[in-house]
Amino acid sequence: MFHADDQGTLLAVPPPATEADTGTERPLKIPVVDDNTDAALMLAMYLETAGHDVLVEHGSIQALGRVRTDLPDVCLLDIGLPEMNGDEMARRLRAEPATAKLMLLAVTGYGQAQDIENSMAAGYSHHLVKPVDTAELDRLLARHAHAHS
Repeated sequence: MFHADDQGTLLAVPPPATEADTGTERPLKIPVVDDNTDAALMLAMYLETAGHDVLVEHGSIQALGRVRTDLPDVCLLDIGLPEMNGDEMARRLRAEPATAKLMLLAVTGYGQAQDIENSMAAGYSHHLVKPVDTAELDRLLARHAHAHS
């Protein structure tokens, strides 16, 4: 997804599409965690239209408890959350056996190279910058569904 150029700058590289990326094989259970109500609802509506089972949470503490009990397939987490930021939430989810292997997607307005490095260090699977490239999101979700079907 990202690679470093000769100067060490991280550059986004879209993965090549494959036939497995053309559609999700099964609906995924996906919480969208974002304190921005409008952003969370828009993303949730998009995901629901694509056939996924979506839950929206605006608070990180509530979302952490919900993820621990519901055990979703994929989590979309905003990094700039109040109470506990998304990076801390990702670290906590990675530290627990039941949630350690979840696909965690950072969905954030933070898109600098250092932000991406920080999110990867926190345990995210991928870093998506708002507004989310829905084609890239679809590819990631389809790949995950295909790999876990």
